[in-house]
Amino acid sequence: MNANFIVYDNAHDFERKIEPILLENEDKFSLFFGVLQAIKAGHYENPFMATIEEDGKVLALFQMTPPHPLNLIFVDEARLEEIIDLLIESTNDLDIEFDSIISLKPWAYKFAKKWEIKTGTTHQLLMDQGLYRLNKINETLEHSSGTWRFAEESDSSLIKKWYNLFERDTGLPISPIDHVKKRVAIFLKQREVFLWEDKGKIVSMMKKSRPTKNGVTVSLVFTPKEERKKGYARTLVTAVSRELLKEYHFCTLYTDMMNPTSNKIYREIGYEKIADSVHLGFDKVE
Repeated sequence: MNANFIVYDNAHDFERKIEPILLENEDKFSLFFGVLQAIKAGHYENPFMATIEEDGKVLALFQMTPPHPLNLIFVDEARLEEIIDLLIESTNDLDIEFDSIISLKPWAYKFAKKWEIKTGTTHQLLMDQGLYRLNKINETLEHSSGTWRFAEESDSSLIKKWYNLFERDTGLPISPIDHVKKRVAIFLKQREVFLWEDKGKIVSMMKKSRPTKNGVTVSLVFTPKEERKKGYARTLVTAVSRELLKEYHFCTLYTDMMNPTSNKIYREIGYEKIADSVHLGFDKVE
């Protein structure tokens, strides 16, 4: 194989090289595309950006913002086996460390199989994800009582608490409070968090994330246990998605496929599943 593994230090150069590929599947690659915008804005330390290229043509692209997983996109499906081999060889040679990956399901498992043979590790499924896209709201849904509003500075302590509870609910590692404080401060400054209030009480939250050229992601949808099964989350996501569609062509979101309730709710709103994605973890290599 005459392809080269190329590491990029400059996010703008990286984007110029890969943007045509991302725009072809802007919804499926919204995580990669959105994180790249955040890297360009300086929101991540020590980002990793790389491609596999042959004669100027991009065959695969990779991105990681530690401690988050390595995101893998493969362009040339016909040569997937040899491209993965070159990726494994190159990350080993360059001592690029990662303990988890995220990718479309077939790509992720093909990589994992080869990675395990090479390193002697085993993989575990951290999250089985459905990737959904919304073009148009289902306007026939009944709405819960209450109204939505942007979160304000005075809501900060509640959002920080719910941020960690959301992580616990979804099986994510629990972030240290200093990290949560910084993240929530950015969210509030950029007016990214939306709250649902009913009778003066905040009962649900969500945020918008990772805007791309034409789309935006819905994330961090959380309702405390005592307020669940009242339709608050569905009504909030419906209302805010409607607002977001005034600015963007589409919305995307990731769901936990092990949670049938959330998948049902999003389908009712009008979100349609477009891909299967997985987050796989690996044992540490001794």
